[in-house]
Amino acid sequence: MTKLNTLLHQELRLSIISFLVSVEWADFKKLIEVTSASKGNLSVQISNLQKAGYIKVKKSFKGNYPHTECRITKLGRSEFEIYLESIKKMLNI
Repeated sequence: MTKLNTLLHQELRLSIISFLVSVEWADFKKLIEVTSASKGNLSVQISNLQKAGYIKVKKSFKGNYPHTECRITKLGRSEFEIYLESIKKMLNI
């Protein structure tokens, strides 16, 4: 049986990566909107993906407010493609 990437198989992390694949950068506010996640949960999952090297996080300030932006890395894109191929194999697609 095909083994799935457990980091990507978690619903929120998969949602984050799936969205980032289609954009150059996404800010924290947009990721909350797209995933419907709480700020705390989204922050934790972004950290997990960043530690794995799947996304790059850029932190700055806009005025007096913190601004976090994320983008997928080459490793993240590659692992996402492998994950999709694994799902296809499991489903015989």
